Amino acid sequence: MRELTPKQLRNQCDPGLFKFETTAELADLAEPIGQQRAVDALEFAANIDSDGYNVYVMGRVGTGRSTISREFLDKRSKRQPTPDDWCYVYNFSDPHTPKAIKLPAGKGARWQSDMDKVIGELVTQVLAAFESDEYNEKRDDLLRSFRDERNKELQEFEKEVEAAGFTLGRSPAGLIVAPASDGEVMDPQQYRDLPEEEREQLEEKRQELQGTLAEIMRRGQREERQTRQQVQELDRAVARSVVEPLLRDIRKKNKRQDEVLQHLDEIQDDLLDNISSLRQSAEDGDEQMRLAAAMGVGAGAMPIMERYGINVLINNQDLKGAPVIMESNPTIEALTGEVEHQTHMGALVTDFTMIKAGALHKANGGYLILEALQVLQRPFAWDALKRALKSRQVRIESLRDQLRFISTVSLEPAAIPLEVKVILIGSPLLYYLLYEYDEDFRKLFKVKADFDNQIDRSAKTCRRFAAYIGQMCREEDLPHFLPEAAAQVVEYGSRLASDQKKLSISFSEVSNVVREAAYWAARSKREVVTADDVRYALEQQALRSSRIQERIIEMTKDGTIMVDVDGDVVGQINGIAVMQLGDYVLGKPGRITCLTYMGRAGVVNIDREAKLTGRIHDKGLLTISGFLGERYGREFPLSLSATISFEQIYEEIEGDSAASTELYALLSSLAQVPIKQGIAVTGSVNQRGQVQAIGGVNGKIEGYYATCKAMGLTGEQGVVIPDANVRHLVLNDEVIEAVANGEFHIWSVKTIDEGIEILTGVKAGKRNKDGKYPEASINGRVEARLREMAETMREFARPQKSEGKEQ
Repeated sequence: MRELTPKQLRNQCDPGLFKFETTAELADLAEPIGQQRAVDALEFAANIDSDGYNVYVMGRVGTGRSTISREFLDKRSKRQPTPDDWCYVYNFSDPHTPKAIKLPAGKGARWQSDMDKVIGELVTQVLAAFESDEYNEKRDDLLRSFRDERNKELQEFEKEVEAAGFTLGRSPAGLIVAPASDGEVMDPQQYRDLPEEEREQLEEKRQELQGTLAEIMRRGQREERQTRQQVQELDRAVARSVVEPLLRDIRKKNKRQDEVLQHLDEIQDDLLDNISSLRQSAEDGDEQMRLAAAMGVGAGAMPIMERYGINVLINNQDLKGAPVIMESNPTIEALTGEVEHQTHMGALVTDFTMIKAGALHKANGGYLILEALQVLQRPFAWDALKRALKSRQVRIESLRDQLRFISTVSLEPAAIPLEVKVILIGSPLLYYLLYEYDEDFRKLFKVKADFDNQIDRSAKTCRRFAAYIGQMCREEDLPHFLPEAAAQVVEYGSRLASDQKKLSISFSEVSNVVREAAYWAARSKREVVTADDVRYALEQQALRSSRIQERIIEMTKDGTIMVDVDGDVVGQINGIAVMQLGDYVLGKPGRITCLTYMGRAGVVNIDREAKLTGRIHDKGLLTISGFLGERYGREFPLSLSATISFEQIYEEIEGDSAASTELYALLSSLAQVPIKQGIAVTGSVNQRGQVQAIGGVNGKIEGYYATCKAMGLTGEQGVVIPDANVRHLVLNDEVIEAVANGEFHIWSVKTIDEGIEILTGVKAGKRNKDGKYPEASINGRVEARLREMAETMREFARPQKSEGKEQ
């Protein structure tokens, strides 16, 4: 048991520790503060080439887990080779499945540009070639030769027909040989009037001539096909004379790219096979092909000129080193890419030029940073990510494909090989849940980068803290800090850690104080930040969040909430609850009462019976029963009923930090010794009566002090805390000043006996050689009362003899 001095209430940072006039003199930090374990894990994961060594970065928000990971990967990526470009091109054998082609970094965009120029020049040169006199003369010669030959043959046949007494006529089936009279087709009646023998001779001759005509027509068709083929060969030769020179330069530029050369061959073959369509599209602007695509010819159907373009999916032309991609909205489309559609003529159409890259494509050959919770919240995104990592390839997927709300013909682009390190950033809880319940997770994310939230406080770490302040001031153009101001920030770091020997490295909160202190300094027209600016910034932070606490203090002061901070009462004590309201910790005192009487109910907590308590609190209550039995029930059975209540508490009570407080009230009621109402208590307890550490000690003390101050300080008020919590004290200046002036007190205790002596002013008492407690001590009075209850209960339980039997 000890009363704490002002020096024990906060580990003050000596400004003399810093050897600078302002933080402007300090160099930037070469590495993050206190995160060497996590950085080493990132280094290991980045260096190992085996499958599954992706990283889960775990840590609290504000520890710099995202910023440090990104900065580390940015530095490392610059030393790595730049990955290849990826392009999607038209698949001439299966338009439904566009092909993926890999090119060295920067060559994809150049190939696309070259092909765009070729397409632009192709139309003009093709039209010019087919409108040239040379082409028209050759084509006319072929057609003229065919027509002349056919006309000559037909004329000779016609003479033969006429010489035989027949003529050529036309019918819906084509040319026919018919009997003639005076050079005209014989009238059917006239033909019937001929003698039968003559008719038979005419029909026999007609059949012979008709057969000759059929042979002439078949020969003409063959010659027509041959002529058409010759014209096509002429067209191909003319087209080849245009296409080959246009593609020759592209072939030279990509002579080592086999896939590119193969695709250029396919382009040339398709152009030569579809030269007539090419000429038509050049004349009508591809509208017929666009209409065909819109009417459902199929996914991938597209205007002939557009199919020769290049869709550069990934262009690493301007990238120096490996990519580092951070996807803030990791939907399945954002991760794996998407095939877009557009409306044309009332239908949804698409082609390979509408394929868009996802984050996995962009990060291929480098690093992809994702927020774990964001990925898990997006439908199908987590499964798609795992599929990509397991198969080591990216296949474009979409939510539409998974749900199939609308049946739409789409593309199935070829998968792209994947070589990427994925960095998932999330909470420790999420890591342990995934590790336990997702069997793929432990195979795919074998590296854990664990970011700490505090470090040991030493002269070295304090100086590094100051260097961080200086670096931040330079980066954000803030006024620099004097040594006294830097010392105040260091103390705030200990306050965040709730430990005099630790510093919080949750730099998001530290940075906020630095910015706000710089703001108040600038507002006061100061060029540097002073200690007063830091203190004022912290005061303003508290003021912005203290409205609820002020209302509670008002209600306590006017008696709505019943709390006594003066006087002595048996079986009544002040406990302190802690409430976390966002970033503000509120200490709220509350009255705890205990009544004891004969019975066998044991220790009953009214709040527990009303189902207002949690399991941890219930454990604390059962611990009290164990303490009573061990200390006072060795020689006689305990026979008591005791009710304990947290007065005016209507929300759930959780935690065991009030267990010692409840026990003090119980001992006071049994011993009939009053407790000083000016002293509040917090602390857990075990069955042996040892007081154990609790959380939120600073908020509890400051909250109770504020209540006492509002109701009037008497110089007798204070708080009893566990001795194990002394190192966690980082109290504000107002409380420390009140302790220094003797207006407020803080005691630390290790056992229940030490605490009860402070609360009552009566010795707890120890057993003497006879195993008895001193009668006037707390323990002696409690044991005597419990013995009295046990004997009385035994008397009540003994059967009463009738008056007649006694006689």
